[in-house]
Amino acid sequence: MLNQRYRVIVWAALALVGIWVIALAGWWISSNFKVTPEKVTSYVNSVEFSKLSAADRAKALQALADMLSKLSLEERQRLRADRTAYSWFEQMTEQEKGQLIEATMPTGFKQMITAFEQLPEEKRRQTIDDALKRLREANAGQMPRGGNSSRPPPISDELQAKVRTIGLQTFYSQSSAQTKAELAPLLEELQRSMESGRAFRRR
Repeated sequence: MLNQRYRVIVWAALALVGIWVIALAGWWISSNFKVTPEKVTSYVNSVEFSKLSAADRAKALQALADMLSKLSLEERQRLRADRTAYSWFEQMTEQEKGQLIEATMPTGFKQMITAFEQLPEEKRRQTIDDALKRLREANAGQMPRGGNSSRPPPISDELQAKVRTIGLQTFYSQSSAQTKAELAPLLEELQRSMESGRAFRRR
């Protein structure tokens, strides 16, 4: 009887150890496959983009797009502040730039632009002001201690003026890939505002 009880205890202990081993293995796999800003930066630094063939450039851009799409909005903002992960952009053709932007824009952002344009003018203005304010705050929060306080705003004053004057949907549809890249942080922040309902709660 005692021997049987001992075997039960041993098997229970082994089962518990097995559960912990499986859990730790799952955590290790998850942590190694999880995309982080640091992994994106490391990947970009490991590839000499300008020396790749056309086919390899396409593969590298797809891999980068896949990684960027898995990051949160805050993580993407960190990467933009660092600039390292976007260093390929200056070496891309206009077509490559456009493909990367379209591949990394949040799901449903075009529907967001349509819904945004249907808001009253005052709500659109206030929503843009709020989004720009949050971007400036995020930009300031990512500035290294002792860094240059005169760093440029996340969205240039000229671009802000065009968005307000021409309209977001029209301006985006007519913009170059370079301009769309500069506009991306604002679009992402506007989408978050629309999805959270902040834009609709304004007076």
